[in-house]
Amino acid sequence: MQSFFITQQQVAHAKQLFTHALCQRLQLIEVQAPLSLAIGSGMQDTLSGSEQAVQFAIRSNGERHEVVHSLAKWKRALLADYQAQVGQGIVAQMRALRPDEERLSERHSVLVEQWDWEQVIDAEQRTIATLQQRVQQIYRALLDTLSALGDPADLLPSLPAQVYFIDSESLRQRYPQLTAKQREQAITEQHKVVFVIGIGGLLSDGSRHDGRAPDYDDWSTSTELAGAGLNGDLLVWHPGLADALELSSMGIRVDAQALRRQCALQQCQSILTQPWHQRLLSGQLPATIGGGIGQSRLVMWMLQQQHISAVQAPEISWQTQQQIAVA
Repeated sequence: MQSFFITQQQVAHAKQLFTHALCQRLQLIEVQAPLSLAIGSGMQDTLSGSEQAVQFAIRSNGERHEVVHSLAKWKRALLADYQAQVGQGIVAQMRALRPDEERLSERHSVLVEQWDWEQVIDAEQRTIATLQQRVQQIYRALLDTLSALGDPADLLPSLPAQVYFIDSESLRQRYPQLTAKQREQAITEQHKVVFVIGIGGLLSDGSRHDGRAPDYDDWSTSTELAGAGLNGDLLVWHPGLADALELSSMGIRVDAQALRRQCALQQCQSILTQPWHQRLLSGQLPATIGGGIGQSRLVMWMLQQQHISAVQAPEISWQTQQQIAVA
């Protein structure tokens, strides 16, 4: 029993430390996050494009809302509304429901908790160099947090000084016989902390490393790398699971050109009529970079827990609920 409470204290402390470290490294201001967004606003994030959001009606005004999946588009609109300048950014501690997960496992649950951050950049900063710089800053925040925790899992000695970067096309060519997830496992076991660049577009063999919606990350812009895209995933090696653990999905956000191109590629041009998309197409939203960093997975990795349930809200058994009801 006492070990449970000790773990919960460690979870809370680690989250506090990382929030501070992330704000320091990226110069972010913490803001409060919405739990739901109005249907039809265009601000809901559709992740890979197929997930169904939890919907409900507001009795007082008849509006229908959806529980958020993430806050990528909401954050960008907020930065525009409050006239944030280049270099300014925000972070929100988001809680969401994703009941459409294909399977629940030691790293997947219906409850999602993440640091959702966004920063204004200049249009000329929409480059691989900018993406890599922010990834390294996030990694420094991870190392800062482990150091402040006293590294209870003793991870620090085994971690590299820098993130290893590879684009998804080069990764496919290195391990052509493996699936995308197997490739992630192989490269992360070797380098411990890896960022895979360019996720969402077609690879040279006609496959995708993973799916992405067309209207937040830019996964189609050509770059100097083998594959296209200005986004990616941050992976770390979890020794206890003997597997790669995805901590963050992030990227430079679509501009008007990339939005039109990606909607055409996914044959979903109809979404361009929604209010958020119209704001972007008319030049009312700033260029930004941002992403989500999974709170439960990050703490699970730092504390070397074997299952996400150890660091998320604990479930109360049916028997315990009955006892409470009787009392």
